[in-house]
Amino acid sequence: MSQSEAKIISSPPQIKVPDTNAFHPGKNGASELVPSRYALKIGDIDVMVVSDGVLPLPTQMLGHNADPAVRASWMAKMFLPADAFDWPLNAVVVRSGNQTILLDAGLGLDPDLHLPRAGQLVQRLAAADIDLSSVTDIVLTHLHMDHIGGLLVDGVKEKLRPDLKIHAAAAEISFWANPDFSHTKMPEGFPAALRATAKHFLEMYRSQIQTFDEQHEVAPGVMVRRTGGHTPGHAVIRIASGDEALTFAGDAVFTVGFDQPDWHNGFEHDPEEAARVRVDLLRQLADTRELLVATHLPFPSLGRVAVAGDAFRWVPVIWDY
Repeated sequence: MSQSEAKIISSPPQIKVPDTNAFHPGKNGASELVPSRYALKIGDIDVMVVSDGVLPLPTQMLGHNADPAVRASWMAKMFLPADAFDWPLNAVVVRSGNQTILLDAGLGLDPDLHLPRAGQLVQRLAAADIDLSSVTDIVLTHLHMDHIGGLLVDGVKEKLRPDLKIHAAAAEISFWANPDFSHTKMPEGFPAALRATAKHFLEMYRSQIQTFDEQHEVAPGVMVRRTGGHTPGHAVIRIASGDEALTFAGDAVFTVGFDQPDWHNGFEHDPEEAARVRVDLLRQLADTRELLVATHLPFPSLGRVAVAGDAFRWVPVIWDY
């Protein structure tokens, strides 16, 4: 065993639980039989992962460039149904200094898509005693409806502070002026819903949007960086304090992306670039050993990345309760 390996084994990275002045779990409602939020500390920064629920999707969109038999074999190996699966939805709340920052805003409510198990973010923030009026900043990884729809729920805008700043990549805002769906493989109804939701969001919040080109420090230790790929302005957010760090990867990484990083997801507008971004990000995270959270990894989505031959391995953390 090398000295570096011995050091890792003797001093593994630690997740610090929040103190009494940080996030607290609030109270579960009678209808909430399992926790929907998970709090931790990254150095001096408070972080809470909040589940927005799940939505069912057809399995072929997990890797529409993959051989159907290979894809079916992977689904069976993962104990997942052959035809459809539940896609988790996660958002993150960060407190750094005097700023409270929401990373993505969930699906909201779209009755035309019949997705009653998703769109839970607003009530789950309330259950965690996070008042919408306390949110100073919102950072959007991109403008797909499962990342902005929560801001369009009736009554939400009125509860947000008038000086709220919404951060998004300039390339993302430009893309949705005339979005290209020619390389996507989405279920029927989704392209129209995505267009309509992005248009509605931009009409409602344009005056509060602050754009950046490549990267921007939202708060001390909270850096957003454009990656592109999934959408032209897709971004990831890295939270760093002391010797600890966590990356919220948005839609750059899906569950299948560890074993099959080259598989194309049906929601990717530039699948080949998205695969390149995914591999680069996973390599970086495997090298740094820092925490990863992503929108569509199973809640609470916290884990680390390890290299496994030509692909990667997801290593979930142990829940600390």
